[in-house]
Amino acid sequence: LPGGKYCPAGCVCDDTVIRCSGKKLKEFPQGLPMDITELYLDNNEIEIIPPQVLNKIDLSNNKIMVLENDTFFNLSQLSTLILSYNKLQCLEATAFHGLKSLRILSLHGNDLSTLPKLAFQDLTSLTHIALGSNSLYCDCMMHWFADLIKKNYIESGIARCSGPKSLRNQLILTTPTHDFVCLAKCDACVLNPCENNGRCVPLPRRNFKCVCVPGFHGDTCHDVVDACYGDPCLNGATCKILEKGRFSCYCIKGFEGDRCETNIDDCIGNQCQNNATCLDLINDYKCTCPPGYTGIKLIDYCSKSLNPCENGATCVAEKHSYRCLCAPGYSGVNCTEDNNDCLNNLCKNGATCKDGINGYSCLCSPGFSGIYCEMPSMDNALYPKTSPCHHHDCRNGFCFQPDNAVDYRCQCIPGYGGEKCDKLYSVTFENFDNYVILRPLVMRPTVNITFTIMTEQSRGVVLYYGDDAHLAVELFERRVKISYYVGNYPASIMYSFTEVNDGSPHKIQLLSTGKNLTMTIDHWKPSTILNNGMIDYMDVPMDTPLYVGGLPKNYYSASCFVVLYSLMMLFSLGCIKDLYINSKIYDFQTSESPLKIVPGCAAFEDPCRKNKCTENGECKPVLSSLSYVCECHSGYKGQYCDERIKKCVKKRYREHLSENGCVSKKPIKNAKCDGYCGINCTCRASKMRSRKIGLICADKSKKYKTVNIIRKCSCSDEL
Repeated sequence: LPGGKYCPAGCVCDDTVIRCSGKKLKEFPQGLPMDITELYLDNNEIEIIPPQVLNKIDLSNNKIMVLENDTFFNLSQLSTLILSYNKLQCLEATAFHGLKSLRILSLHGNDLSTLPKLAFQDLTSLTHIALGSNSLYCDCMMHWFADLIKKNYIESGIARCSGPKSLRNQLILTTPTHDFVCLAKCDACVLNPCENNGRCVPLPRRNFKCVCVPGFHGDTCHDVVDACYGDPCLNGATCKILEKGRFSCYCIKGFEGDRCETNIDDCIGNQCQNNATCLDLINDYKCTCPPGYTGIKLIDYCSKSLNPCENGATCVAEKHSYRCLCAPGYSGVNCTEDNNDCLNNLCKNGATCKDGINGYSCLCSPGFSGIYCEMPSMDNALYPKTSPCHHHDCRNGFCFQPDNAVDYRCQCIPGYGGEKCDKLYSVTFENFDNYVILRPLVMRPTVNITFTIMTEQSRGVVLYYGDDAHLAVELFERRVKISYYVGNYPASIMYSFTEVNDGSPHKIQLLSTGKNLTMTIDHWKPSTILNNGMIDYMDVPMDTPLYVGGLPKNYYSASCFVVLYSLMMLFSLGCIKDLYINSKIYDFQTSESPLKIVPGCAAFEDPCRKNKCTENGECKPVLSSLSYVCECHSGYKGQYCDERIKKCVKKRYREHLSENGCVSKKPIKNAKCDGYCGINCTCRASKMRSRKIGLICADKSKKYKTVNIIRKCSCSDEL
């Protein structure tokens, strides 16, 4: 070739076109120039295809049986691919991966029975496909293909169905899509509705549920967890992914703003006359005319006469409803439920716990005293106070002296730690307006924030630092949402792959280094976003605090960010524990809180909270090990009380014997067999004796009846 380019032996080369047709080649030619645009390899004996950069490939009349994953991955400029008259039986899921420029695909004259949907995912430029002379089986697995060629106007030529019998020889293009059905009518998963390796779980009434792999979500696992997760664009707008965790919103008519959050005022320049009032609608307006018009009167649920909140709760009016902010110690929709503070009580020596309002007291057994009944009363009265615990300084716990120990130890109540139980390491936010204020963060050069969260909320603010430039950690649709903005517009958004609102502890680590923010949750792979631009570090006022668990109510007016980024709930209910900032654990006692927060995570660390005991038993917590045991009801056993005890007993009874109006003079002693003997056995009489019983009839006559008196019962496998 001109310029010293290599031309394969036996082939004819003309500039960027190479023709190797009918050369009986068994392997793909080697050393092809990188700038060739067309390669003809028809009528050869090639079985394997290596990747190459081309515009057109003709591999017809060869012996290719399978197209493996990513066969043509590097051929991003390929526009024509001819694979007709081979021995193709299978296309693997990503066989055509990367062929975004392909317009013409010929699979004519092969032995294909079905086409995997994923294989055609990248063929966005396809206009012609040849599938004639194949064994295409037109059931529900081909439903998607029939839809594709019709919706995208793809020319499919003479592609026909070879089965099932009802569709034999019919053109795929003209066959109604609803005819592509499967025979397995009762299993919704036969359609393989779950995408991206999601697992299909059949449900009753031909329903199904998809269990998505990390990184995907949606009813069929079709959607990727990216910056558009959770529909950040408001009011029906379309979200488009940009780079580095960013997105853009395309508004429908009538809305504007970065998130399409603003309803355009259509009353500007309105034509309402005669002092009518203009009512702004969506992309329209309405004139409300005087006089005598009526409207919908909103009900004030929080008025003195209607207020449903009880036990000192605060009523908060909402648009068409209300919510109650419960006082400490109460819960429920209307704050009517007294929380059981005895669940994790510290009462000792057989004391009885008495539940109170946001607390409890210990009713000591005789001979003991103290807040937790930890001190023997008699010893205190009669003997010198020689125990180390007599002068202990356990702040938030009780003192005890381990066996064979000289000194004492402090057993801390939930939430507290440290040698003297003087540090508060975990807190629960029970009310919507609970939050704590921590000292400002130092963002340069790096900051590492690590904490454990337990919650069942799907939305709410967890951490927030900054105002315009900010780091925001939020619960959004059960996942962790991060908004990171050092000042390079727009903010970068990231969502966790895993959901965290199951009430279990989830460890979250955030590492901020300039424009980069990395999030790690539990054992999952770290995720990183970049707020790229001219600004390298977040710059906020020196006195800006770090908020944990929520934000002040007035933050809607104070921060344009909160409005712009749609933090619909400023508070989150749940527990945060073991908060480390740059490897130093934080003591919540040093923070400021506008309302009382609850120490500890008792509501989430109750061992019986998610127990596996069946209805045949009752869960009992073992607080020393934060585990539980199932105490079984009579007749049951097993770890979870899920096994019936095999027991056959004789139950005695006395009753009059009657027959056809004749009754025994005295009650007759007898018994019945009762109990459980297993699946294939019954509890029945194993020993009986006959007894003749006299009966007195209504006409004073007497008759006799022989009955079997049960003497012994046992399990038997006899029918």
